[in-house]
Amino acid sequence: MSGHHPARSRRTTERKGDLRERAILDTCEALLADKGYDAMTVGDIAQGAGITRGALYFYFGSKQEVVTALVARTVEHLWERSRATARHDEPRPAVATAMRRTVELWNAHGTVMRTAIDLSLTVPEIGELWNHTADLFIEAITAVLERAGVPAGSEPEQASAMARALCWMIERTFYHASRESPEKVPEAAATCEHIWLISAGLSG
Repeated sequence: MSGHHPARSRRTTERKGDLRERAILDTCEALLADKGYDAMTVGDIAQGAGITRGALYFYFGSKQEVVTALVARTVEHLWERSRATARHDEPRPAVATAMRRTVELWNAHGTVMRTAIDLSLTVPEIGELWNHTADLFIEAITAVLERAGVPAGSEPEQASAMARALCWMIERTFYHASRESPEKVPEAAATCEHIWLISAGLSG
């Protein structure tokens, strides 16, 4: 539909508009859990948010834009957690805290996280958000490994390469655990924490 602003340049100056945008995103998250991305429609989102389709198009040009904005809102929490992990002084507590916060985020927003992963290869904006999230997490893991004594560098036995492998392992493990059941998420965290500690030489 012509004349619509992309998700990143929406008009957000009105306080009432901010509340409506939040309602749209909250409704989208609930519908993702209830119907899934493919079955969910713009009409469903508008109805759930208590507005007309025309009003929704004032904020977002499509269902894809709504989901992209929802992913952006969710991964901001991951960015904050990654930065906190990178700043933590002690490696072992940093790993435990990172896993605890990851469990909290997946329990609260697992549907959004899985949707982001599912769409990251086909929706460029979501792929960019998710890859940036991964890069920040890799930086945080690298910092923890280096503080634990793992040599810096990108060779297989060095911190950067190990951090990249750990990051994508954690993503896959949480993704499948979350799809299976919420009870599996803490188990996934325990496994990832153990492997991370082994990689850092802190398993003893």
